[in-house]
Amino acid sequence: MPRAAFTSRDVFEREYEAIFGNCWLYLGHASELPEPGNFLTRTVARRPILFTRDKEGEFSALLNACPHRGALVCRERKGKSRAFMCMYHGWTFGSDGHLMTLPGSSGYPEGFKTDPQKQMVHAPRLERFGDFFFINFSKDGEDLATYLADAGDYLKLVAEHSASGMQIVGGTQEYSMRGNWKLLAENSFDGYHAACNHSTYLEYLKNANGALGATPLSGVARDLKNGHALVEYSAPWGRPIANWVPLWGEEGKTEIAAIYAALQARVGAERADRIAHKNRNMVIFPNLVVNDIMAITVRTFFPTAPDYMEVNAWALAPREESEWLRKFRLYNFTEFLGPGGFATPDDVEAIEKCQQGYAVGGEALYNDISKGMLREDGASFDDEEQMRAYWREWDRRMNQVES
Repeated sequence: MPRAAFTSRDVFEREYEAIFGNCWLYLGHASELPEPGNFLTRTVARRPILFTRDKEGEFSALLNACPHRGALVCRERKGKSRAFMCMYHGWTFGSDGHLMTLPGSSGYPEGFKTDPQKQMVHAPRLERFGDFFFINFSKDGEDLATYLADAGDYLKLVAEHSASGMQIVGGTQEYSMRGNWKLLAENSFDGYHAACNHSTYLEYLKNANGALGATPLSGVARDLKNGHALVEYSAPWGRPIANWVPLWGEEGKTEIAAIYAALQARVGAERADRIAHKNRNMVIFPNLVVNDIMAITVRTFFPTAPDYMEVNAWALAPREESEWLRKFRLYNFTEFLGPGGFATPDDVEAIEKCQQGYAVGGEALYNDISKGMLREDGASFDDEEQMRAYWREWDRRMNQVES
């Protein structure tokens, strides 16, 4: 891959047109708006979004800008309200974006309040896959299920961890990196870097009595079509869904066995084995990461410059999970995947060092992602087929817009 793809301002702006302007982008999880009247605000591809649930329980994704003078209508991060008043002139909107009241209405002509141009604007498309909500800023193109292709089954696997539904636990982890956003996409399903870049974590687990099982690291890389890909593998750490390690004790072993038996009864033996005993690092093109490993992380990242990105991450867990198992899940989440954990600072450092290294210029023009290309028995989890799948879609979309 040409290193200019990570450094060029022209490439960066074309990406916003070709990719962020046309792909399905993750907005949020249904559990974040559990009741009518709940709302949250997010920035998606440089655009402020107000994500709401009205009194009938319907979800809306509104562009968070007043149609009067353009001020943000909602300035709160989240909350519960059935109406939103713009602080500038007091125009008030319902949770579906319709204009409810406006001060000084006598100064406006009849029918002004119902004029379509005076309502808050909805994102061109909002769709859900299970409890995962996505928006698309293009009115045209494939529906969400078609876009997700084979990645859809892996989102279903995540949902099947729970009989009563999955939920976002706690708030949002927010951090940033001085690196190109595609470096984080690559890093998120790169099995090749784990032994070297995360050696401290692996040593820590070896020295933490009972934190590791006997299962070695091994697995495969898969192209899920449309630029989505993952690595799926066995690993020695515990998984709260149903993979016990000695650290959790005999009482924990009994509870894990009961969870696994219920999982088998609900989804069948083969699917239960995949859910409980396999780990998955998946990237849904262009910028959604679902790490279903020692905990479940949902992560998005958006660039604000060729060499800078902002990251949001959330923990996902079964609603019915016991208190002690939730404790281990969240400990795993913060210990490895959180911004202050073992893995994320390592990854941030590696990504920023790549970005700094691109300044050498000269004859060093390309990155190599060829590992495993000659392997005849399928790609290993520490090969780079998943990156090639991602870059093929990036190249296709960039060329489409250019032509």
